[in-house]
Amino acid sequence: MDTCASGRQTLVPMSAAELLSCIEIDPPKAAQWSVIWLHGLGADGHDFESIPPFLRLEPRHPIRFVLPHAPSIPVTLNGGMRMPAWYDIRDGDLRTRHDEVGIARSAEQVRALLAREIERGVPSNHVFLAGFSQGGAIAAYTALRHPQPLAGVIALSTYLVCGDTLPAELQSANRGIPVFAAHGTRDPMVHAKRGEELRDTLTKLGCRVEWHTYPMEHSVCMEELVDIGAWMNRLMSA
Repeated sequence: MDTCASGRQTLVPMSAAELLSCIEIDPPKAAQWSVIWLHGLGADGHDFESIPPFLRLEPRHPIRFVLPHAPSIPVTLNGGMRMPAWYDIRDGDLRTRHDEVGIARSAEQVRALLAREIERGVPSNHVFLAGFSQGGAIAAYTALRHPQPLAGVIALSTYLVCGDTLPAELQSANRGIPVFAAHGTRDPMVHAKRGEELRDTLTKLGCRVEWHTYPMEHSVCMEELVDIGAWMNRLMSA
């Protein structure tokens, strides 16, 4: 699958400003929209670099894909083994013992990438935050606490972290943010109930959640990508 067919692809190194190392896929014309897409535990930015063509996004909306690499850290749930991770996971239930320091650190790194998109001419309300599994948890955490309005959140096979502090920390700019939330009904790693809890919490807080389920395990399927693209097209055309 050729991800370069519609734009340039570059590897962006860590800068003096401590930006995360990223893969970037640029549109043929100057980007008017951006997606910052966070991978899951143990993966890296390459995990989703093949997806842009499958989203079937309308070419009249030039969009840049930013695919950062998480740093390698010890993960308690995996016996302390070092691997790319957005934060430590201490409990397989995923609802307790959240690594608040690691989560906040990753959110700050994502905010730095958001700031760079704004500096490059993409307004904050044209930036989507997306993520799968652990990356989805950080995408939702960061977006809901961001003081500037964002285009939307794509939360795939994921769950809510630090939900107890969310009502107090939710920023008014993103109280009604559009959210595409999806989960596999046969997911053995992040149980579908965790995704439903995220859906229900965000809905109660005023987010515009579009919920999808697919007959799959802990993965992403073609039907899901088409649905994400249709959702993005609607928002970008509004």
